[in-house]
Amino acid sequence: MDAHPENCEQTELPYQVRIENFEGPLDLLLHLIKKNEINIYDIPVAMIAQQYLEYLEAMEELNLNVAGDFLVMAATLLQIKSRMLLPADERADDEEEGPDPREELVRRLLEYKAYKEAARQLDGQEKMWREIFRREQSAALDRVEEDLPLENVSLFDLVDALKEVLDRNPSSRLLEIIPDNLTVRERMNLILETLEGKESVSFAALFEGPSHRVVIVVTFLALLELMRLRIARVFQTETFGPILVSRTFSLVPDSAELHDVGVEWKET
Repeated sequence: MDAHPENCEQTELPYQVRIENFEGPLDLLLHLIKKNEINIYDIPVAMIAQQYLEYLEAMEELNLNVAGDFLVMAATLLQIKSRMLLPADERADDEEEGPDPREELVRRLLEYKAYKEAARQLDGQEKMWREIFRREQSAALDRVEEDLPLENVSLFDLVDALKEVLDRNPSSRLLEIIPDNLTVRERMNLILETLEGKESVSFAALFEGPSHRVVIVVTFLALLELMRLRIARVFQTETFGPILVSRTFSLVPDSAELHDVGVEWKET
């Protein structure tokens, strides 16, 4: 869709990324639990619900297409929060009607976390078998496969990093220059040019220099699209270290996958 804003603050971004291609609502909850160093068996629902809703608001602002599952989880958190605010005697009456929704949430989180860990172990075994029975391939490709622990960076880690970039680029400048034609395709090409010939660059380096928030957000969407197409990867070399971006040695994606990527944004 084309955007024709009257001013920059009301700009409708030209491209949506489907969240379900990356993460789900339980991933966001696990991210918040890890970020806040919370005991999964004793979740402060009021705080987590507030932060969860803030993430939904941020993702909507970034034009990330939030699936219905995220909204269902938001409603569940609010329901649990409201029940925990009830007096103890009223909660006791409610609990006779069914299981405590907080306990059910913990059960789902633990179950999901176990499945993710099992999937990670299976992926590790697959990589080990590929190493044992690998085909002839370039040394550069070997290095990329061995040195990128991709599983330790989530979409929500990227959203956190983007918030820091946006905080350094307030939208209240007197003079800001926005490209006449701003497309996700153009920003994808720019990211690939930045990565060309380098083992990796920092996530923040993709947004260096003063820039309008629309340019920053479209660059972020372009990075997510490159990740979805497996043309770029994000990783950390150490826990809580800087997020790095690397170009992968991937086949050129099918042109059909790029069909809707080149939509232009024009300011009027």
